[in-house]
Amino acid sequence: MSFPPPTNAIDFDSARLQRLGLVSVNSTVQPPLDEEQLRRKLALQLQSSLEADKILSMFFDSVQPLIPLGALIYQHGDTDLRLELGERGRHSASYRMSFEGEPLGEFGFQRDRRFNEPELAQLESLLGSLLYPLRNALLYRHASLSALRDPLTGAGNRIAMEQSLTREIEIARRQQQPLSVLMLDIDHFKTINDTYGHATGDGVLKVVTRTIKDRLRNIDQVFRFGGEEFLIVLTNTGRESAALVGERLRHAALQLTLPVEGSPIELTVSLGCSTLLPGESPDSLLRRADSALYAAKRQGRNRLEMAG
Repeated sequence: MSFPPPTNAIDFDSARLQRLGLVSVNSTVQPPLDEEQLRRKLALQLQSSLEADKILSMFFDSVQPLIPLGALIYQHGDTDLRLELGERGRHSASYRMSFEGEPLGEFGFQRDRRFNEPELAQLESLLGSLLYPLRNALLYRHASLSALRDPLTGAGNRIAMEQSLTREIEIARRQQQPLSVLMLDIDHFKTINDTYGHATGDGVLKVVTRTIKDRLRNIDQVFRFGGEEFLIVLTNTGRESAALVGERLRHAALQLTLPVEGSPIELTVSLGCSTLLPGESPDSLLRRADSALYAAKRQGRNRLEMAG
């Protein structure tokens, strides 16, 4: 349950009852909470959810009457969680929260008016109310993400891919935005495994995954599609822009060298790209990307092919 910030809206039903003498004029006026009362309220309220974004939203809304905030910006790298509430301002206060050495994320509070020392002291005190609820929510989020992640590379697994692709197609149609996917395959990966062993092959998969992620936007998503194949979902990206992303990933792979037994392994990747057609199903979008990928491999590898 969240408590919205005060607004200038008028409750006409309450006003009419007051005029009729059925409700006391002062009965709907709640005195502002002091810091101790707010801390007790947060201690109960924040335990009501295991979703980190809801917990942070509750905290942001509840703190407003005591310490007016323009924005709350939060990120937690281990679970890829980033949240921004409200509108940014010129002045900010930043905090890193941890529990017994375990990072619980970075907080940024912003508004147009400078924070004074008493407000900062209150804010720091109230952040303590987040410690256990947020830690529990992050543990829950981590467990949920683990069920949807490939354990070797950290990329999304097939279950996550199917859910995400269906959702992204629905959003693209509703908002009338383009959507493209890239199917990426590491060339001659079986030879790497056979020559250097599976441990080296696993290392290659991890490096390629990290290279892909480092060159994408936060809104793009990477999934391990098969043994050495990856699917990249490019939100709000048309055909030409997707081709540029594909070429950027291909060139990035060429820069990778993994020294093994004194001799570097040189990597190349092949890619197939398809852009969502009107009325197209997720399976059809994937089939066209896969067909384009195999066309790239038939034509010599280390290239990008676009689906027709």
